[in-house]
Amino acid sequence: MKRFLISIALLAVTACAGQQGPRYAEGVIDRALAGAPGMAQPSDIVTTELAFARLAQEKGQWTAFREYAADGALFFGPTGVSEAKPWLEKQPDPAQAVAWDAHQIWMSCDGSLAVSTGAFDEPGGPKGRFYTVWQRQQDRSYKFVFDFGVPMEQPPIAPDLIQGNVARCGVPLELGLDATENLQRSSDGTLAWSWTYPGDGTRRFTVWSSRNGREAVVAEVLDTTGPQAE
Repeated sequence: MKRFLISIALLAVTACAGQQGPRYAEGVIDRALAGAPGMAQPSDIVTTELAFARLAQEKGQWTAFREYAADGALFFGPTGVSEAKPWLEKQPDPAQAVAWDAHQIWMSCDGSLAVSTGAFDEPGGPKGRFYTVWQRQQDRSYKFVFDFGVPMEQPPIAPDLIQGNVARCGVPLELGLDATENLQRSSDGTLAWSWTYPGDGTRRFTVWSSRNGREAVVAEVLDTTGPQAE
């Protein structure tokens, strides 16, 4: 039963990290990340992450997740992916919400897609690093479409400033056949991500960004902490 409960907690852990309140003053965020090229403003994602984390503490963990989940959003748990909204609808808020803060943002040139990562810490439960994929909505807000946490003995240490990275404009990614499984791209093709789960307890998550006229893997996660096949 304990193993099952930990798996469920990891399944639903999203942008979750180790601070109870915003680590960075919003003025610092604006100075650090504003002025990006094109439509991309990583500060929009940082602001969204801050509001998301604050709502979890003030109104409840799953209340916040329901508010920020896009239609069709997925959780990447130890046993694969599951649709977020149907699961969230059945969950009561825990007495104390998981805490998190974002450390780094990757964003497409047109701002339609972004990936955030940082540290999470669940009270009395797992802690580690999270990855969240954000998609811009018609009202210009952002909601998450994919989210998961990787357990670690100690969550990653926050940098002095959140790092914002914007893909090179006008240079769509050209990815090989090995990157086609569950592949999703930004509207302008400058940022892409994919996930794989072969069923042996291994989770893989990859992010590509257009840089200097060619594609580059900017994040690759291989998590083997899930249940292993017999």
